[in-house]
Amino acid sequence: MTSLTPRADEPADYDVLVVGGGPAGLSAALNLGRALARVLVIDADRPRNAATLRSHGFLTRDGIPPQELRRLARAELAAYPNVEVRSRTRVAALRPAAGGFAADIGRRETEATVTARTTLLATGLRETLPDVPNLRGYYGMSLFSCAACDAWELQGRRLALIGETADLANRARLIGRWTENLAVFTHGADSVTPDEEAALAAVGISVHRAPIAELVGDRGQLEAIRLADGTAVGVDGGFVRPEWDTTLAFLDGITPATDDAGHLLTDRSGRTDVPGLYAAGDAAAPGPQQLIVAAGAGARVAAVIVHDSIGIATAH
Repeated sequence: MTSLTPRADEPADYDVLVVGGGPAGLSAALNLGRALARVLVIDADRPRNAATLRSHGFLTRDGIPPQELRRLARAELAAYPNVEVRSRTRVAALRPAAGGFAADIGRRETEATVTARTTLLATGLRETLPDVPNLRGYYGMSLFSCAACDAWELQGRRLALIGETADLANRARLIGRWTENLAVFTHGADSVTPDEEAALAAVGISVHRAPIAELVGDRGQLEAIRLADGTAVGVDGGFVRPEWDTTLAFLDGITPATDDAGHLLTDRSGRTDVPGLYAAGDAAAPGPQQLIVAAGAGARVAAVIVHDSIGIATAH
């Protein structure tokens, strides 16, 4: 592999390398492109919401399939010759280099190295669902992970919340805003304390602690949850609480600060504690967020990168 790492007096290939082609990365690329920056977007094309048929809460695009939103964004970027998007491509390694960063990108057979003065990490998160039999058959169709995104369509129905994490009771209280018939399933995990269970029961939310034996339904429509103790609970859909982790193993010699959950810590403008390294979207604290919030974060960090590049204070 031929290294393109510049000497201190050599120009970089790009002004900004954007790692990740979701709403945060694509929004940042659009705004950076309009500011005349030379931008390279690297997108592995493995979005966290790949199973979602419709995304909601994005002004003017409510109900759009996530893949269509990405397609439209890429079509808009094609109008900017200074913005390059490489799809189905990965960053194998990102490391410091003279004057910025060097990244090994591509597939094994076509891997190359590019350089950039600054880098924006918009890699999103990797999602792990509870190990519940046939859960994937309903995920994105009648089981979802984001109440703000999908609860409107399920309002007033018999809903389930499946999860094994310590925040399950709080999530149940939130989902209870859209229904008076909610059942929590811990799948055998000790994720709801007795005090929390009592508080949930006081507002009509039941807690089932037995492991889940089977999800019952047809063609993605959930109809019941059958437990290992033989109990069957009728439901019309609901929510699942995944566990998320950042995909930052490609960072080589770069150790930005993270919170306890592994999300990148930034200032209010998206700067990490590594000079020239920024973050936006789900990879940045506090973690998972709506598409429109991620896109807004990408737009903001783009303005910050431009301002920082010429040494002026961010005005907004």
